[in-house]
Amino acid sequence: MSDEEKYIGLMSGTSIDSIDTALVTIKDNKVKVVAYSEYPITKELQKKVEELCLPGFNEIDRLGELSRELGFLFADATLSLLASENIKTTSIKAIGSHGQTVRHRPGYPHPFTLQIGDPSTIAFQTGITTVADFRAKDIAGGGQGAPLTPAFHNAQFSNNLTPRIVLNIGGIANISRLSYKSDSTLLGFDTGPGNTLMDYWTKRHLQKHFDHQGDWAKSGVSNMTLLDLMLCHPYFQKEAPKSTGREEFSSHWLEGVLAQTSFIKPQDIQRTLCEFTALTICKAIDRYAAAGSEIILCGGGSKNTFLIERLKALLPNHQFDSTQSHGIAIEAVEASAFAWLAHRTLNHLSGNCASVTGAQRDLILGGIYFAG
Repeated sequence: MSDEEKYIGLMSGTSIDSIDTALVTIKDNKVKVVAYSEYPITKELQKKVEELCLPGFNEIDRLGELSRELGFLFADATLSLLASENIKTTSIKAIGSHGQTVRHRPGYPHPFTLQIGDPSTIAFQTGITTVADFRAKDIAGGGQGAPLTPAFHNAQFSNNLTPRIVLNIGGIANISRLSYKSDSTLLGFDTGPGNTLMDYWTKRHLQKHFDHQGDWAKSGVSNMTLLDLMLCHPYFQKEAPKSTGREEFSSHWLEGVLAQTSFIKPQDIQRTLCEFTALTICKAIDRYAAAGSEIILCGGGSKNTFLIERLKALLPNHQFDSTQSHGIAIEAVEASAFAWLAHRTLNHLSGNCASVTGAQRDLILGGIYFAG
């Protein structure tokens, strides 16, 4: 395991805007990013995924075809990055593919989670062994199936000098409280919506994919009635381990909450959504972080200047940094994590952390789809 090996990590998150593709080397359990790209997902395909994320007509046929379509796209993303770096597929040990989550139901009587993007198609099209379906084993072991990145965050970013929280702001936001000195317990969970509701509202009213630097939110005023209604969501009363997704914090949920209010200006709703994200993150950090912890930011939401301003204002006793300062670009962390998880699987090592997901024990995750 001490020899340096090359892996590809693939991640398509709640925002469904692109496939994050990371080419990394792994040595002694540490990751170094060689190259990173964001492979676009067409609006047509994005719409198909969004529609499949909620119950609807003819789901099995739609799911089967879409999984294959995404499998081809994940393969194209891999081959495109390798071509741009002039690296042969034969030099890649494996691909770690998170896939695209279309349903996550950890609270059901028979819990399940479903990620599509057919790994057999990826392996066949690229000629590279592919590891996928990471979450299902953790669910089978009694866990939430998510988040899985805290184990990677801990391996990559923990130290005994400063207590640290890794805050990933994607479509859904999650935190990892890294092990520190005598407290070796790693904790992590989804705090609630990150960008997903803000992105939805921006697309609806500005026809843009996201609110650039939070400028639109900054132009509005928070509506306390709306904010209080959103904070009443039962997810925030649950104890960790816990995880969430589009199923609970969907556009349909938001529209239902808005129906309980009087007219609110669109920019004020955007401002309130930003405050909602900031408050739910801060409440989680306040509860679990040691005083003076370093908060290490990653994920697309880290580029939302106004959101980060609000986080700093709400958490004045903490230091803020980003994963960029620790060797991994904020956009590349999640994809790199799944490359690392593939490496763990192939070496018969656990990938989850039972203290994070609530599984009965740490487990070897994923299914292996050989290239041959």
